[in-house]
Amino acid sequence: NNYGPYQFPEKLIPLFINNIRHEKPLPVYGRGENVRDWLYVEDHCRAIDDVLNYGKAGEVFNIGGFNEQQNIDVVHCIIDTVRRLVESEPRYRALSALPPEKIDRSLVEFVKDRPGHDMRYAIDPSKIAATLHWTPFTPFDEGIRKTVKWCMDNTEWTKAVTEGTEDFL
Repeated sequence: NNYGPYQFPEKLIPLFINNIRHEKPLPVYGRGENVRDWLYVEDHCRAIDDVLNYGKAGEVFNIGGFNEQQNIDVVHCIIDTVRRLVESEPRYRALSALPPEKIDRSLVEFVKDRPGHDMRYAIDPSKIAATLHWTPFTPFDEGIRKTVKWCMDNTEWTKAVTEGTEDFL
């Protein structure tokens, strides 16, 4: 799963950032045990650039983050990151309906999982690492911090996309 700036607001990470801002629950499927491999979007773009510039024509590469995590761990990271930003920076405090002390794991609401929902999405990115010496630059916690800041700094974009009120492309 890619994450970062301009991710569609209904995807897990931007949705949960926005829900925290608006004092809404964070609906987590099942017990949050679904596993995804997370890759910051700029790292994905760099991988595509490396494949185009250094790969052989017709060669296939799987691009992954080497970062498989359960959804509940990602949700906890989002909560902790939003809380730290709201605590430490007045501009983010003004964007949150919740005071920092209420931005905690009690916001998580476990909901019934979708029928047939995959428990794990995974690929093997070892070929791109071995062949092109590509690995992600962005540690997950840093990528989440950058994503939280971007989402909170671009609330008008999120609102416009969610409501369909203006061209957002």
